[in-house]
Amino acid sequence: MVAPIVRVAPNAAMRATSLLRAVQYTHPPSCPCHSNPGYHQAQPSSLLSHIKDRHSHSRWPYATPVAAEQKEYAFEMAASSIRFGPGVTKEVGMDFKNLGATRVCVVTDPTIDKLDAMRQVREGLTREGISFEVFTNVKIEPKDHSIKEAIEWVRPYRPDAFLAVGGGSVMDTAKLMNLYNAYPDADFLDFVNAPLGKGRPIDKPLLPLIAVPTTAGTGSETTGTAIFDLVSKRAKTGVAHRNLKPTLGICDPINTRTMPAAVKASSGLDVLCHSLESYTAIPYTERTPRPTNPINRPAYQGANPISDVFSLHALRQTVKYLPRAVRDPDDFEAQSEMLLASTLAGVGFGNAGVHLCHGMSYPISGQNPGYKHAGYEVPHPLIPHGVSVAVSAPAVFRFTAPSNPDRHLAAAEAFGVDISNVKRESAGEVLGEALARFLADLGDQPAGLRDLGFAAGDVDALVEGTIPQHRVIKLAPGLETTELEREREQLRMLFEDAMAH
Repeated sequence: MVAPIVRVAPNAAMRATSLLRAVQYTHPPSCPCHSNPGYHQAQPSSLLSHIKDRHSHSRWPYATPVAAEQKEYAFEMAASSIRFGPGVTKEVGMDFKNLGATRVCVVTDPTIDKLDAMRQVREGLTREGISFEVFTNVKIEPKDHSIKEAIEWVRPYRPDAFLAVGGGSVMDTAKLMNLYNAYPDADFLDFVNAPLGKGRPIDKPLLPLIAVPTTAGTGSETTGTAIFDLVSKRAKTGVAHRNLKPTLGICDPINTRTMPAAVKASSGLDVLCHSLESYTAIPYTERTPRPTNPINRPAYQGANPISDVFSLHALRQTVKYLPRAVRDPDDFEAQSEMLLASTLAGVGFGNAGVHLCHGMSYPISGQNPGYKHAGYEVPHPLIPHGVSVAVSAPAVFRFTAPSNPDRHLAAAEAFGVDISNVKRESAGEVLGEALARFLADLGDQPAGLRDLGFAAGDVDALVEGTIPQHRVIKLAPGLETTELEREREQLRMLFEDAMAH
């Protein structure tokens, strides 16, 4: 599912505005964004609103010569093809046969390898006569050394396609195996996001990769992003490029039924923050620098009118269905809706990007003082990704709200808040309170960084671990990333605020 680049020039502005107004007022709005009564206050209903001034210094992309105006002027939508439905895992063998694949590298983890999803995969590939080998040693929240181990494992096998069966850790590991298998002479840091790596673009197509998610959270089946811990820097980072995305995501709700409640909660909180962050990111027309070549246009581009549709709808579905999915293991409707919300949020944030919750989460995970989240059967300390992201969310959205109060109020409305009499200057407090209440009601969630074992003395290290996350924090509205000391001051304030909800 790939949408073309959309460009709107000033001389088309009046015609486009007239047309969109006619559409808006002639037919009842039915898309997820326009069905929200508060959305039109949050954002006018046309594409032009993303190009017009959302912040006081915004300009039309062509208002000045290109040499003087270096902000972005276009956005590009890219996502994997998606197949959704109970039982579709059994079709995977036919998919590889249709692709002409004969030698498939299957990637999973030791737990998933014993479950029904992998039984279906083995039967489907065998039925179609597809040769395959299975790599089962994926680590939860993978580190650079476990990724390198997986890359070295696959190179002698010389596959002609990849299949990932598992959660985000599995899908991200498979993406990186595919990438470095195609670039055997590359240094590991060549493609890693700058400034921790060189940020080299992926300039050739990779082998086909089919992703079968078994959790409802990361949306990795739709995105060109792969995340891991860079141990030497005590921070999470990764590789992000649209050529890294899977060829096909097979989303089978049956595969998520075995998730423990703790995993459902953490995965769902990742969906929640994917949706909120992409919906509130800076508009794509505010991102700099404008790429000199389209291959350099980042996967994370800023909020745009197509991502908005996916992000806001995924947010509403998560608020509605995540508590049900966590509390009742037999609520198949809630589990199915959460898998769909995860996929929709993946399309949204995979093109708009995330910002501070994720940027701050990477050092939170990488600098874990010894916390082990209940419900995860691992022998070592672990802050699950969704937990590390959500723990700062109330503080983050209190901070970002002044940049666009109406969008933050629309997000609060998704939590069931009556915003009809809320002042715009109260948007941050209202959304922050709604988030804190949602986390508390979900149960078994840390109520701030202190519950994870962090103390005031850890704040400076957390700040320094966040600053290198340029790819995401530069999309955060209100964060002054061009002035390092001011950025440190703001991040320090955010971490201090996140110590307790």
